[in-house]
Amino acid sequence: MKKYLLYLVGAAVGGLGGFLYWKYVGCLTGTCKITSSPVNSTLYFAMMGALLFSMFKKQETHGS
Repeated sequence: MKKYLLYLVGAAVGGLGGFLYWKYVGCLTGTCKITSSPVNSTLYFAMMGALLFSMFKKQETHGS
């Protein structure tokens, strides 16, 4: 579980950000694929948050 903690935190932060973006900015016309639905917005931003936070993960080195 500790191995994936950074991904989970990134997904949680991104998901929260996506939900808040949908709630306060959103899409007025309803034609936006991502921001017109709270589920789509939350899932998309959760994925982006996990990918963003994964950039800060230290590389594991394997000794030979």
